[in-house]
Amino acid sequence: MLGDRPKIGLVLGSGSARGLAHIGVIQVLEENQIPIDVIVGCSMGAMVGGIYAAGAKINMLDRLIECMDTSLLFDVRFPRMGFMEGKKIHYFLELMTKNKTFADLEIPFITVATDLISGEAVVFREGPVADAIRASISIPGVFQPVHLDKMVLVDGAVANRLPIDVAREEGADIVIAVEVNYTHAREIVINTAMDVIMTSLDIMQKPQFDLISQQADILIKPEVGHYASRDFNKSSELVALGRQAAEAHLEAIKQKLAGFSAAP
Repeated sequence: MLGDRPKIGLVLGSGSARGLAHIGVIQVLEENQIPIDVIVGCSMGAMVGGIYAAGAKINMLDRLIECMDTSLLFDVRFPRMGFMEGKKIHYFLELMTKNKTFADLEIPFITVATDLISGEAVVFREGPVADAIRASISIPGVFQPVHLDKMVLVDGAVANRLPIDVAREEGADIVIAVEVNYTHAREIVINTAMDVIMTSLDIMQKPQFDLISQQADILIKPEVGHYASRDFNKSSELVALGRQAAEAHLEAIKQKLAGFSAAP
């Protein structure tokens, strides 16, 4: 508890371009004065959540993504451990997080990556935020892994795509989780190597999602399943769908808050 109200954790799951819907969800929570006491992000959820926690204006982030050419962030290289070297996107993350460490953040933030050596999830709570996000978004086979100490770090979604348990460990009384992959309108399109990798990961992670998603108090699932993982050029549509889904859950969130506060 935080004084006379519950501690609220916002968990933002993986989803590549579909994860831009997280922006719309945060916009609606902010506009309706729903407090966010801790953000836990995985993969694209880590990028959106970490940038927001570093102080970025959420409406400005919306417009920035809409106007920018995201292909400029991809540095294609001869594949050794990944098609993308990841240096350009790391520079972008440093800029957007203002080179802050976790201790500098305006909102407490945690992110998750996966260590290929141990096969375990790795939870980041300290150090440079950009470095942790870079590890969490490292889609296997697409981005070169991040080497840290004796670990080889890739996308957090491999081990924990919707880290509700991490939010609980941080003392969240109410967890609002946002899932952007498993929606009613899920459409499978296989045209590129990226499609093959992302769809394979989705299939492998489905049992994990079925198990952990039940642990959320509020589960928001924007209807973005018909968008491809590479559809960054459709950011305005994805953000709008995130807003729509959050607005549909507003009453349930307010009731949950009121019920928790009224409990003896």
